[in-house]
Amino acid sequence: MTEVIGRRERKKAQTRKALADAALELFLDRGYDQVSVKEIADAADVSVTTLFKYFPSKEALVFDQDEDIEAALVGAVHGRPPGCTVVEALREHLLRLSVSAPSDEFLHLIESEPALRDYARRMWMRHETALARAIAEESAAPEGDVACAALARFTLASRELILADSQPRRAAEEIFARLERGWRTE
Repeated sequence: MTEVIGRRERKKAQTRKALADAALELFLDRGYDQVSVKEIADAADVSVTTLFKYFPSKEALVFDQDEDIEAALVGAVHGRPPGCTVVEALREHLLRLSVSAPSDEFLHLIESEPALRDYARRMWMRHETALARAIAEESAAPEGDVACAALARFTLASRELILADSQPRRAAEEIFARLERGWRTE
């Protein structure tokens, strides 16, 4: 019976990937607004109903790694090396993301389409609660601690600034140095 479940999960993953790949290819080729959901479903050889079982909206087709992103953020906090602060671990994690940033073509697609740009920001920021919880656990702070929530929010919001800067490492170091020592100016 385990083999059947494994095969079923594999087929689901293949269908999900086929849909995401077809959508991205069509969007990059013709533009987001010029591609219908039906065309994406046809390109992946599934029905529109099946497409919506895997993706709740047209925008979601572009962003297929939501669970992986949250796991990586939480993992950066929980799996940091001894002596590494939470802030340092988050800075390094965001720097790794900036190095492996999507292609310029993909970023242009997102930035040129208001619906995708807004969805990307909402998608990224929805990890705030999980990240704040991980920070609180590592800091021995109570769940719901406002300082942990603020650090999570500032960390997530800083990604866009880091990616947009011509010197991402410098930007990340400056932002996270300020977070590490607080907002006092010296």
